[in-house]
Amino acid sequence: MQKIAFLGLGHMGAPMARRLLAAGHPLTVWNRTAAKAAPLGAAGAAVAGSPADAVRDAEVVVTMLAGPGALAAVADDAVPALRPGTHWIDMSTVGPDAVRELAVRLGSAATLVDAPVLGSTDKASAGELRILAGGAADGVLGVLAVLGEVVRTGPLGSGAALKLVANSAVVGGVALVAESLRLADALGLDDTVARGALAAGPLGGAVARAFAEGVHFGTGLALKDVELATAATRLPVLEAVREQYRNAGVPDADLSAAALRIRAGSTA
Repeated sequence: MQKIAFLGLGHMGAPMARRLLAAGHPLTVWNRTAAKAAPLGAAGAAVAGSPADAVRDAEVVVTMLAGPGALAAVADDAVPALRPGTHWIDMSTVGPDAVRELAVRLGSAATLVDAPVLGSTDKASAGELRILAGGAADGVLGVLAVLGEVVRTGPLGSGAALKLVANSAVVGGVALVAESLRLADALGLDDTVARGALAAGPLGGAVARAFAEGVHFGTGLALKDVELATAATRLPVLEAVREQYRNAGVPDADLSAAALRIRAGSTA
């Protein structure tokens, strides 16, 4: 079993790290807020005080971080401590530019794979994520398989790029569902009838996500993803969606909470 360092134990990282531990991998974990590492420490993982300490003996490094800035900060600390031949899997949603910047930082110190995931906390706990793997992933397929289904996307950076495309569609779709239901309310339609009609159509997945329970995709993280997408090229519809999420005022809540506010017209 490969020795793994897992850096980033948020809503997604913690259940993913727990699955790797349960699969028998020797696991060292680190999180900026140390208290979030305590449950994994109690379950048998080693808890490191810094990214450098976490990766020092690792064969595989997994990062699951909030954004490009967090990834860069962790890399600055961890890269000098890497052992030769390390595999680094970045599973964060950071976009292809951040992946390429990490590749430059790593140089020949590690083999980099970008492998962001599709699916929320429920899929992470069940090991049913859809993993978009770009780059030379052959050496870490066994690790990734513990977490879900691996989809090979092409060269380094392609997984990160496809994740932005997929998340933009989801986040935009949820906002569109919320506004469609606001229209239904204005026209006096029964809520069950309106939701049922939308759910049976091409936006069915977005309807399900808008009303999902027991999952978490923070609105602030969704907004970050849309900002990365709109920085890549001009996307007028997503630019409008970005403003809706900015004005929803619920950055720490799930996407469904923002949808409720958009439907209610509670955004500026």
